[in-house]
Amino acid sequence: MYSIKKTTATQFTPVSSSVSEQTKLDGRHHGIPACLQRLAAISGLLLLSPFLLLVIVLIKLESQGPCVYKQVRVGKLGRRFTMYKFRSMYLPSDPRFRNPDPAQSDREGVCAKYRNDPRITRIGAFIRKYSIDELPQLMNVARGDMLLIGPRPALENEVNAYQPHELGRLNSEQGLTGLWQVTGRADTTFAQQVQLDKQYIVEQSALNDVSILLKTIPCVLGAKGAY
Repeated sequence: MYSIKKTTATQFTPVSSSVSEQTKLDGRHHGIPACLQRLAAISGLLLLSPFLLLVIVLIKLESQGPCVYKQVRVGKLGRRFTMYKFRSMYLPSDPRFRNPDPAQSDREGVCAKYRNDPRITRIGAFIRKYSIDELPQLMNVARGDMLLIGPRPALENEVNAYQPHELGRLNSEQGLTGLWQVTGRADTTFAQQVQLDKQYIVEQSALNDVSILLKTIPCVLGAKGAY
């Protein structure tokens, strides 16, 4: 077994790892076949297209700027790609935009999160609560950037701040939903997220992927731990 080690901002290299890390790093996908996940994403985009258009209109009516937000994220073994989300925040050019105080983050670790983020619009608060803002990532799944199930793709600055043991969460294709999302979503600490992501990689199987997908539905509808 091996784990990945950050050598530069954009490069990761294999290094030896203890058995206690228990992280699958054979480079193979062990869950629901990727081709089936991409087909499901394409089907989802077609079925949801009227709803997605409605969300676009609502975002546009409330605030200025593009309705779909593009952001560079880090995928498997450090691969960068452009991830899509519905914009849920005011743009810095909007007079209603206010930066949150970093000291007020409700989550410890490198991934900041705010329960009362002043940057979020009214429609943004709603689509974030029910994870509707993540639906454009079905395009990422269809394109092969990520899968439906796996660790969430992190921001570059977050990955650059990872400790060596935290890089293990990049040893799998990143996903739209995953084990920590159905365990507690934003209520989990970053350390717990890393632990759950590693657990997912170790236990990855088609059966576990199906279980996560089924658990995602009540988690999203219940909106627990979402903000």
